[in-house]
Amino acid sequence: MPYFCLMNEPLAERIRPKTLEDYISQEHLVGETGVLTRQIEKGLIPSLLLWGPPGTGKTTLANIIATTSKRPFYSLSAISSGVKDVREIILRAKQENGLFTTKNPILFIDEIHRFSKSQQDSLLGAVEKGWVTLIGATTENPSFEVIPALLSRCQVYVLNPFGKDDLVKLLKRAIKEDTQLAHKQITLKETEALLRLSGGDARKLLNIFELLINSEGKDKIVITNELVLSRVQKNTVLYDKTGEQHYDIISAFIKSIRGSDPNGAVYWLARMIEGGEDVKFIARRMLISASEDIGIANPTALVIATNTFQAVSIIGYPEARIILSQCAVYLATSAKSNASYMAIKKAQAIVKETGDLPIPLHLRNAPTKLMKDLGYGEDYKYSHDYNNNFVAQEFLPDEISSTKIYDPGSNAREKNLRDFLKNRWKDKYGY
Repeated sequence: MPYFCLMNEPLAERIRPKTLEDYISQEHLVGETGVLTRQIEKGLIPSLLLWGPPGTGKTTLANIIATTSKRPFYSLSAISSGVKDVREIILRAKQENGLFTTKNPILFIDEIHRFSKSQQDSLLGAVEKGWVTLIGATTENPSFEVIPALLSRCQVYVLNPFGKDDLVKLLKRAIKEDTQLAHKQITLKETEALLRLSGGDARKLLNIFELLINSEGKDKIVITNELVLSRVQKNTVLYDKTGEQHYDIISAFIKSIRGSDPNGAVYWLARMIEGGEDVKFIARRMLISASEDIGIANPTALVIATNTFQAVSIIGYPEARIILSQCAVYLATSAKSNASYMAIKKAQAIVKETGDLPIPLHLRNAPTKLMKDLGYGEDYKYSHDYNNNFVAQEFLPDEISSTKIYDPGSNAREKNLRDFLKNRWKDKYGY
């Protein structure tokens, strides 16, 4: 029986890295100067969340951390585990803490974003008291999916999709090191189709590669784009919500909204709904679009998108599709402006270029006598003391005074804003 299981173990599992030296990609985390490298080597591991797309090595990294730091390792999947499972693991971890006094056990929870609030709450005490070191893996933004109390107790590390060189290196390693492939003569003549179908997901790449090798049924194989597309593409799903189309279709959806085409927006929305996409993922993207693509041209768009997110979070499918459609049509048919988006981009660029410029004295807070004696708040003009609740004064640091950051769009609402600013500020906002 053990031999049968081994023979049926997927390629991705057979060549899963066991050490940091074998771990491919994520140099910013575990490279020579990576932020996690020294912590792992010293065994000083904080509770952390690994956030990144599927197949980027989150589970592998958790295993390596446990192995390298020589800690007991417990693993749960948020899909199949409940509060009872969590409490049982924590109880075992507390008992083992007596044996492992310097290195508490690691509790790895895959897809932690699928845990309910009560399930996440059940982790708080153990993490706070150090009974376990939590490592959570998630494909969703932890800011939205992990409760604040737990999020504040964890460091968040972002894993990037695999690059082309990393994926090719992974294929070459599989050909060379896997016991079931090493005896074959496999030549990687072309890899573009393999990489495109994988969408940067290493596990998906290896699954496709193994499917391709097995379908050939011979020992001498030359990998070409034509071969891959003829053998594999027919078997790929129309919508993979964890793969490349997940990002391509949401891109098409948002671009349809930005382009004011409700037909396109609703069509791509339907593709996502039929593919079982998470309603909150769709609603979040519309929230972003309401501000990035519509903004001040129609501030109500953000209100509508916010209400949509709250509504679909409560209702769920199938009725949520109606609310999503209403919001998508509203956003697509709304006036558009990216002026606010461009303003914050420009402001951030200025901050990165100029650094922490001194705050003008008249804008500083002066809660103490010393601060007042130093001139804090002096010469500040209280706008409400003046006609029309306005008086001209400088609100930027001296080094960038009079810099224009916000440039109103050409829609009706922002044309009025342009006139308003020009009337108030004259030359300073003389667009």
